[in-house]
Amino acid sequence: MGSYVVKVLFEILMLFLYTEVSVLGFNQVNQLTKSSYVKCHEREKQSLLNFKQSLLDNFGMLSTWRDDGDNKDCCQWRGIVCNNETGHVMMLDLHGDWDAQYLSTGKINITSLIELRNLEYLDLSSNGFGGSPVPKNIGLFTNLRFLNLSTCGFGGRIPYEMGNLSKLEYLDLSMNADIDGVIPYQLGNLSQLQYLDLTAVFLSGVMPFHIGNLPILHTLKLVGSFDSLNNNDEAAEWLSSLFSLKNLDLSSFANLGFSSHMLQTLSKLIPNLRKLRLVGRGLLDNDIPSLFPSNANFSTSLNSLDLSQNMLTSSSFKFLFNFSLNLEELYLSENNIVMSTPLFYPNFPSLVKLDLSKNNLSSSSFQGIFSFSSKLRELNLEECSLMDTSFLRSTASVMNSSSSLLILDLSYNLLKSSVIFHWLLNFTTNLRSLNLGENLIEGPIPYGFGKVMNSLEILHLHYNKLQGKIPASLGNICTLQELYLHDNSLSGEISNIFQNSSKCNRYKFQIPDLSFNWTIGVKPNLSNFPSLRILDLSNNKLIGEIPESIGLLYELEFLHLEENYLGGDIMESHFTNLFNLLDLDLSDNPLSLKVGTSWVPPFQLLRLRLASFKLGPSFPSWLQNQRHLRFLDISNAGINDSVPNWFWSKLQSITEMNMSHNGLIGTIPNLPIKLASQWRIYIMNSNQFEGGIPAFWSQALVLDLSKNKISDMTTFLCGMRANRHMEILDLSNNQIAGHLSDCWESLNSLKFLDLGDNKFSGKIPKSMGTLANLEVLVLRNNGLVGELPLSLKNCTRLVVLDVGENLLSGPIPKWIGESLPQLKILSLRVNNFFGSFPSYLCYLRQIHLLDLSRNNLSKCIPSCLQNFTAMIDRNTIPSPVSGRILSSGALISDIYESNVLLVWKGAERVYWNPDNLLKSIDLSGNNLTGEIPKEVGYLLGLVSLNLSRNNLSGKIPFEIGNLTSLDFLDLSRNRLHGKIPSSLSQIDRLAKLDLSHNLLYGRIPSGRQLQTFDGSSFEGNVDLCGELLNKTCPSDETKVKHQGVAYDDDGANSDFYEALYMSMGIGFFTGFCGLIGSILIWRPWRIAYWRFMNRMIDCRILWHFVMVAVNVTKCHKWLKE
Repeated sequence: MGSYVVKVLFEILMLFLYTEVSVLGFNQVNQLTKSSYVKCHEREKQSLLNFKQSLLDNFGMLSTWRDDGDNKDCCQWRGIVCNNETGHVMMLDLHGDWDAQYLSTGKINITSLIELRNLEYLDLSSNGFGGSPVPKNIGLFTNLRFLNLSTCGFGGRIPYEMGNLSKLEYLDLSMNADIDGVIPYQLGNLSQLQYLDLTAVFLSGVMPFHIGNLPILHTLKLVGSFDSLNNNDEAAEWLSSLFSLKNLDLSSFANLGFSSHMLQTLSKLIPNLRKLRLVGRGLLDNDIPSLFPSNANFSTSLNSLDLSQNMLTSSSFKFLFNFSLNLEELYLSENNIVMSTPLFYPNFPSLVKLDLSKNNLSSSSFQGIFSFSSKLRELNLEECSLMDTSFLRSTASVMNSSSSLLILDLSYNLLKSSVIFHWLLNFTTNLRSLNLGENLIEGPIPYGFGKVMNSLEILHLHYNKLQGKIPASLGNICTLQELYLHDNSLSGEISNIFQNSSKCNRYKFQIPDLSFNWTIGVKPNLSNFPSLRILDLSNNKLIGEIPESIGLLYELEFLHLEENYLGGDIMESHFTNLFNLLDLDLSDNPLSLKVGTSWVPPFQLLRLRLASFKLGPSFPSWLQNQRHLRFLDISNAGINDSVPNWFWSKLQSITEMNMSHNGLIGTIPNLPIKLASQWRIYIMNSNQFEGGIPAFWSQALVLDLSKNKISDMTTFLCGMRANRHMEILDLSNNQIAGHLSDCWESLNSLKFLDLGDNKFSGKIPKSMGTLANLEVLVLRNNGLVGELPLSLKNCTRLVVLDVGENLLSGPIPKWIGESLPQLKILSLRVNNFFGSFPSYLCYLRQIHLLDLSRNNLSKCIPSCLQNFTAMIDRNTIPSPVSGRILSSGALISDIYESNVLLVWKGAERVYWNPDNLLKSIDLSGNNLTGEIPKEVGYLLGLVSLNLSRNNLSGKIPFEIGNLTSLDFLDLSRNRLHGKIPSSLSQIDRLAKLDLSHNLLYGRIPSGRQLQTFDGSSFEGNVDLCGELLNKTCPSDETKVKHQGVAYDDDGANSDFYEALYMSMGIGFFTGFCGLIGSILIWRPWRIAYWRFMNRMIDCRILWHFVMVAVNVTKCHKWLKE
């Protein structure tokens, strides 16, 4: 995946090549005047037709190359320009696109163009020529002045025959990562060369001195290429001889530095350079004075300097200010620059563009304008750890706003509040492009923002935490062209902003992206915006029908309305004028397509997603007209039909396809198809396909035909066209029978292989051991016999090994523990493995799930279970799923995860993603003996433990109470004895417990969780007692018995004691009431009673006083003595 990202970045660079109107005097093809009087020569026409035969035309670029009707004049063919006077072909421009390779072939036949002797311009860039070498015969085209073979997938060495192109002025071999070897010295013969680009061509050896014989070379790009060349004095010498250089790019992909001699050489070149790029060169602060030694030496012409991805600090930033008065563009991204106060900011008088992105500017404070330059127009502060405190307003600088700044990028920072909006309203009101995406901004968008920022053309607020309604004032920005609000929590009626926008910018508004929000309402009428190119309202809460007026958006290229609540029928009229539509996604809406069988769409799509969309029951015949499709998702579309033969031919251009979860029937024909040159991801599971797998599928990178009725795979696997690049193969849940073919060595790049739930028999072939890159191997639920082959020990990257539910036998191999250290899932369940539980399985420190259930294993469980270190950590328990539909918006290969079948609480479940899989040990249904090792109590992350149906004895270890993550515990049907440990009551998450049919005795411990189980969890233990079994324990009976005997001994006198107690109560009540009543009722008695009480109190006080006096006297006497 990492290499793909690098290649994509390479290809993006190619976009800049085609932005120029002319290169070295050659105008673009569509601007050249073609002759309408002189026709092409017959021999040259036949040469072009022969060349066409060797190519695969994925997008119809060569559709006009025909020798019939009005197409006989090859000078009128697309991509060809002839000389007006002679009729000879001078220019052949067949370049592709950076994301769409128009032409492809296994090996390019450049010899067929040999008749084009007058050819001066040849551009085959951005096409797919499948690793074929750079054609040697290119040296025969001696009149070439322009040659562009970039991004073609060429490999091998640069042919020395290129040195014969003595008139060549422009040579681009960049972005061909498979080109290697040394630079042929013959390239020094290209004395007319002005432009040389060897970016990402990973060469070796030394740069030949002859290359220095390029007197008029003005542009040299060796990005990445210079890394592998010897960085020595010779390299510095040839570089110093290029006196005409104006543009130099020696950037690195490996952060390789320069020698001191090379730095000195560069410093001598700088005075004449206009552009210099030294990206990723590991430059330090002390290297900068070596490059720019003095003011006299410094260039007055250098206007663009790129020192990104180095290790420079703020001192270098300040140093450059003193030596770069004419600098217009400065790129210092990904360095170690820190700015603490505005006083530090250097001011570059001519600077127009400044890139400080990916530096740590968290302590910076922009109280007023950005003071780097009075002419600054573009500033990039992306991913600089900026916070709200960096943008506090200063009343002293409110009036000092920036009038020159037009483009500001503050994305990927740590901005949280609306402070940034208020700062912008005070200092940068003339902005044309503002990017605040990928921050943490909360709250609503200020209503006044749209009123004040009335010059904005592009606004990015995506991936924040914005809430509230989308302010209608954004629609008042009459200059607004692109609006990105996706991935927030914005709500309200979606029509508000469009109603206001239609008043002033209806002819400018091109891109509204409001996807992944909470907006509601019906889809707005967008016919007032004829300039819309991209419309993305996906993942909202839109309801109602899609208006037919959407068909009036004749500029629309990208339409995404997926995952809403839109309903109704889509008619032909919805697409009437969508001639430019390239990307259409209406997935996951209750929509139906109602078009005629002869309908021909007006568009030619590159990407089509109609997943979970009522497209069937017939297979959509209108797809036959779509000649440029590269991505197709019509999964779960209700299609119950056979796939026509014409469709399979489209796989020559379709790179990603998902037709899963339909009712597609019939066999897939074995056609001589060459699949597309990129990706080749095909998902067709959950259908009704029958028969064998055609050989052409072996070219795929990802192939999923699971859950069909496939019955044979021999031709596919052992054919002559097997693809060594296939990574994922899923043929599970089919009807494939017979022995597994022994020719797996042809798929040695395979990472995922699932052949489970078929009817295979025989032994596992030894050639599976050649799959050294295999990470997932699933062969469960077949009829495989014999032992696991020793060759599987070579699959050292295995993460999942599932061969459960077969007839495999023999002891569990020792190499599983010794050679598969990355194993996370091991399932050998329901087989005939015998012997002891192998202690070497304890080497599997990464194991998450171990299932050896229902075999014939014997002897004791080893005590080394504590070596399962992955089971010690606690993880979140995922929810099991029984099936899924791949998302239409995601790259299929990225979300294709491995799975495992687990018997969970008595039912079979499928779990995805072993990294988050619950931790489980299942050894049930064997003949294991001995005690349960107490070391199992160290596996704190264990969620499921099943040791049932064995012959285990001894006590349940007390340490099992440490397993607080345990959800499932089954120790039933063993010979365990003793009491149930009270520590079990500490496991609050325990949902399933079975201790039945053992020899346990005593009282069932009390505890909140244990009291939730019924008696079936403990039945079959004769001496077990407690409330859960409705059985009284012996200690309870003894206590009740003693209490009963004491009561019976006194039974004879019970009447006497009852009468005595009653008499005492009556007497007490009578005496108390007589005394108290007399005192309360008769006044003389009451007075006499209170006088008596007063005397008693006075006497008590007097007594205390006398005692205090006596004690004080004694104390004085004691002190004197």
